[in-house]
Amino acid sequence: MSQNRQKPRQLPTGKAVSGKIGDVLAGIRVPDLPYPAGKLEADAVSDWRPLLLSCWNEQRDERVTHVLRSVHLSWSSKQVNAAYIADRIMDVFLKTSGLHPDLSQRIARLRFFFAWRMNLDGAQTFSDTIISWLDSLQEWRGWSNTGGRSARVLLDQLDALIIAVSGSFETGTIEPVEQFCQQWQDDLARRNAQVGKLGTRLLETEQGAARQRRADQTARALIGRALQGRKLPPAISKFILDHWYRLLKQAIWQDGVDGETCRHGSKLLEWLVWVGDPSLSDQDRNRLYHVGEQIGDRILDVWQRTFRLPLAAGTLDGIEEVMVARLRGEPAELHDALASSQAFAWDGAWLGFTGADVGAVKEVEGEWFVEGEGRSEQRRYFFALLEDTAEILWTNGAGVKQGVQPWAEFKAACDKGSLRPLPRLTPFGQVLSETVELLAKVSGKQRRQRELAAEQARIRAEALRQEREQAEAARRSEEEAREAELAWQREVAEQQRLEDERLEQERLLREQTLIAQKQVDGIQLGGWIVVAPDQDGDEPVRLKLAVRINASRKLVFVDRLGLNRREYRDEALVEGVLRGQVRVLDSSAEFDDALSRVVGRIRVGRN
Repeated sequence: MSQNRQKPRQLPTGKAVSGKIGDVLAGIRVPDLPYPAGKLEADAVSDWRPLLLSCWNEQRDERVTHVLRSVHLSWSSKQVNAAYIADRIMDVFLKTSGLHPDLSQRIARLRFFFAWRMNLDGAQTFSDTIISWLDSLQEWRGWSNTGGRSARVLLDQLDALIIAVSGSFETGTIEPVEQFCQQWQDDLARRNAQVGKLGTRLLETEQGAARQRRADQTARALIGRALQGRKLPPAISKFILDHWYRLLKQAIWQDGVDGETCRHGSKLLEWLVWVGDPSLSDQDRNRLYHVGEQIGDRILDVWQRTFRLPLAAGTLDGIEEVMVARLRGEPAELHDALASSQAFAWDGAWLGFTGADVGAVKEVEGEWFVEGEGRSEQRRYFFALLEDTAEILWTNGAGVKQGVQPWAEFKAACDKGSLRPLPRLTPFGQVLSETVELLAKVSGKQRRQRELAAEQARIRAEALRQEREQAEAARRSEEEAREAELAWQREVAEQQRLEDERLEQERLLREQTLIAQKQVDGIQLGGWIVVAPDQDGDEPVRLKLAVRINASRKLVFVDRLGLNRREYRDEALVEGVLRGQVRVLDSSAEFDDALSRVVGRIRVGRN
């Protein structure tokens, strides 16, 4: 299985891949996946371990993301991303691993395990032990599901993987899987130590078998060519088929077609046919005598040199009887030398055998080839070319023979496309690194887009804020202007009102002054006024006009008794009337007042 192993490619370091897996788990967002509407609390996130364990135990081939979408539970963004990364890695592995579809499909079911562990451990899920084991699956690049023992060995080992992963789910640790991987690697090392020995032993065995097959087929071709269409005495035909066939085969096996023993054996075969067929030998009786004298000794000599043993006594008796009869001219009993092609199969192509082109062989020797499509495909390893027969020795890569095929048939099958070279395998570590690298680029691009969108949103928010502030400032300015306008209008209205009030007061004052002046001017001598007291509680003072001095515009008032003289200037009296301190009594008022006094005296008198 270690044969034709590919040279590993330079891959990113585990630390680099680990960091990128963490970035992808945290940052990537894939459309149409069941992400939560917002950040979930820890107790709100659903436990997906029982669901993934069930999918693994059932060995389901669907994607983890499809399983998450099929149930109505709350998944965190990290769970969804872990499921997507596991699906993406295993989908790429299915397409590019180059392993048999049955094998790669079973390995791809580890997506459930990887999704669960990535949600817990991130990049630590892909430990060196697990990646090394997955990379070592290239040793099984030639595995085909033939149903044979070697095929079942691998399937049994993968059944043990089911148990190990289930144990990891149940215990919550990765140790059962790592123990399985380590045990696998130990078994692989022991198998590889045996592969070389098995291959060497197989090649030696098959080279010997090819040499024998070449000798057998060439001997058959020589005899078939010599006997085809001939009628010979049964004794000669029987000797050729029973004894000379063995000699030719042994001679060719020992020294090859061009060996001296083979040349002698072939010549004696022609002589036997010539002697036994009257249509050939009757035309030259002298030569018949000459051949008849020598053929027996020649046969014994060639037999002795080939087998290192004498020919059994009595073996040539039948041939000698035929020779005697032929020399006497007696008619011979003739039968078909080859009764049927099934009785003695032969192929004349072996007489013109040419080996394979050495340069063409070197190009394909040690390569893997595949026949068929999909799950029915069969893989085989070009272990070696058996030069004696120009046949390809096919193995399963582990020293187990899968058959031989003539070089010409191999070339024809390759030309038709029914047999094709196995494409280069992609190790899991390479699938992991390249897939994570690609997803990291997508995640980084999405992060930059989110940062740009956030910056643009911040700029838009800032512009909107400034716009709102400007609008608010404009509104306040308009409001202040409106308030100022209203205040100005109110002030103008107030001033107008005050001015109107002032004018009205002035008008009223003028009118009142005119009325008061008229009242004052209308006071006749003896006319009465009432003067309000200076202090609260005093009685008003009634005075009558005693003197009017027009020159100085003075009015002299006295009380009823002619005493308590008071003088008022005209304008002062008018001012007093306006302020209400002085009241001018007209005749009616005086009459009322006199009436009040009379009535008051009458009441007092009655009392």
